[in-house]
Amino acid sequence: MSQQKRNWFARHKVLTAAGAVVAVVVIGAAMGGGGDTGPTAGAKQEQPAKQGDGDSGKKAQDKPKGPTIDGDGDFEVGSDAKPGLYRSTGNKDAGCYWERAKDASADTDSILANDNVTGTAYVEIKATDKLFKSTGCGTWEAVDPKTKGTPGTTLKGDGGMFKVGADIAPGTYKSTGNKDAECYWERAKDASHGTDSILANDNATGTAIVKVSASDGYFKSSGCGDWVKTG
Repeated sequence: MSQQKRNWFARHKVLTAAGAVVAVVVIGAAMGGGGDTGPTAGAKQEQPAKQGDGDSGKKAQDKPKGPTIDGDGDFEVGSDAKPGLYRSTGNKDAGCYWERAKDASADTDSILANDNVTGTAYVEIKATDKLFKSTGCGTWEAVDPKTKGTPGTTLKGDGGMFKVGADIAPGTYKSTGNKDAECYWERAKDASHGTDSILANDNATGTAIVKVSASDGYFKSSGCGDWVKTG
């Protein structure tokens, strides 16, 4: 198994302390390090309508207009990649890896956030970032963070990251048949992928039930059974 994929599995762990679920997140291709938003997804994760693609319903942002970033390469923020919210879709088997970095040293300490992606990924590239790296990903397309669509009520369990209010409707969702805690879900307030952005998360075995709030920014699902809105 590649180091990148090992990082992805390491990310999907949670600890319960004082009743709160806290993500254990790992950074970078070699693990360790920190960043501007704290240690992030050590992993290196919407698309229209079809349930098999992870969403239901047509969305206004299915065809975002604006800058794009190739799915492979290193990109200087400001010149090669403009700051903003980006989305990459159709990624398979965690083969897509992205990284936000504060410099081009390639040290683990330079990593601000990273992830291994199956399905769809959203990433907010900040003006203070220096480098954005992408390997094996679909093209990154700029998305207007204020764009709304017709959110779905059924979600592919391995669909990746869903924007609340655009890809996923707020409400209570159920996923069944999950085995050996391989299902990981996360509610997040933004797409920076820092630990501070995580509102709640868990590794699920059996049935998982999650209430997605209208005030949430994103819902992430990896390795889970499909989600169905129940309330």
